[in-house]
Amino acid sequence: MQLSEVKALITGGVSGLGLAVAQKIVAAGGQAVLLDINDTAGAAAERELGDAVSYIPTDVTSEQAVTDAVDAAVRKMGMINVAVNCAGIIGAGRVLGREEPMALDYFSKVIQINLIGSFNIIKAAGAAMESNPENADGERGVVINTASVAAFEGQIGQAAYSASKGGIVSMTLPIAREFARLGVRVNTIAPGIFWTPMVDGMPEHIQESLSASIPFPSRLGKPEEFADLAAHIMENGYINGQTLRLDGAVRLAPK
Repeated sequence: MQLSEVKALITGGVSGLGLAVAQKIVAAGGQAVLLDINDTAGAAAERELGDAVSYIPTDVTSEQAVTDAVDAAVRKMGMINVAVNCAGIIGAGRVLGREEPMALDYFSKVIQINLIGSFNIIKAAGAAMESNPENADGERGVVINTASVAAFEGQIGQAAYSASKGGIVSMTLPIAREFARLGVRVNTIAPGIFWTPMVDGMPEHIQESLSASIPFPSRLGKPEEFADLAAHIMENGYINGQTLRLDGAVRLAPK
């Protein structure tokens, strides 16, 4: 698939990794519909990227909201042939906190947004892609999820986050196998420590400490590097059922 042909649905699309993917697609001549819950950033993304994008406020944990957003995206672009899941929350907290154990509602919220939200998009976007025309390889679409290196070596305080991202990793291959009959590829990127709006708000010494923990290059990942890998997955039709680490060889310490 050429980026100029991409008609993408991107969750978490108005900032950070999701916005970088949208910028990459639009620069190549493609289109994108951005799903998020930040109206101010959504309006800014529309101003920046012009008519090639539109923002739809969407709660990814709501099955109906996601279905409605996918339908609106298809009406806007004519089809969806790429879905990128970037919506998520960090969810840091110990299972046995100093004052009391973690509230189950908190654990559930992280799972709902990160894992179930991703599943909602995969399901609805996959159904929409089923009627797309095939390319020469019989491909009708591509799904790209966002996991994390915490899926593999989660730190103390990341039980909820690691569980949510581990679930994304674990469902990638079975969904790729199921969607093979549709001609839809399913892959996941597991980023390490990246510059995001959350990192921007950290003290400088914390940012420096994070950078020093990465073997090479000893810096945080750039959103455009995530977008470059996402674009390569879209373009390379033989990448399927994979979780690809993008992390500068970092391995998270216990804490």
